Amino acid sequence: MADPPLEVADVPTPIGTFRVAYRGPTVRVVDLLESGVAQSGIPPGAVRRRPPFAAGSPPRQLLDYFRGRRTDFDVRTEPDSPSSFDRAVWAELRSVPAGTVVTYAELARRAGHPGAARAVGGAMARNPIPIVVPCHRVVGEGGAITGYGLGLWRKRWLLDHEGAWPLRSRSADGPKGRAQRTLDQALGGRRLSAGSPSASAA
Repeated sequence: MADPPLEVADVPTPIGTFRVAYRGPTVRVVDLLESGVAQSGIPPGAVRRRPPFAAGSPPRQLLDYFRGRRTDFDVRTEPDSPSSFDRAVWAELRSVPAGTVVTYAELARRAGHPGAARAVGGAMARNPIPIVVPCHRVVGEGGAITGYGLGLWRKRWLLDHEGAWPLRSRSADGPKGRAQRTLDQALGGRRLSAGSPSASAA
């Protein structure tokens, strides 16, 4: 049986239009189509798909995520990276469910590289499949929302959309709405230490 064609689709969302490059159920790239943001471009020979997208297809799943109809993605990912470290971190990150967050240090530990929080920040910056590989769920040790290549406001929006706005429980602002959780709740009540890696993350 012949391999499915490489396809690309532009998906409008409340935080911008995203271009998804995929082959069957396997996502290769998710690009934000915004001036000043690096993009991979349309791969040669790719087939353009326009709405309505097929049920279960990667662009339809992305659309459903933003419409609140799903929280996670039933897709495979095939990021283009020669780095085994990056691939290990991205694979582990996909196990962090919507509605929760993880610190850079904790993600490094889970991926088998304890003490590599700054290197994890670099892996987040190189993530070619944002949202599907949810680098927005990674926060600093002090609960800070830092380092997001698509803009910190988008990171806040995504966390708010998932009900995991990472506010400290004693924050003067407090969580918004009963369904929203504080950072302490999202991290399972673990005490946070001050400081966070300075690396920019995607």
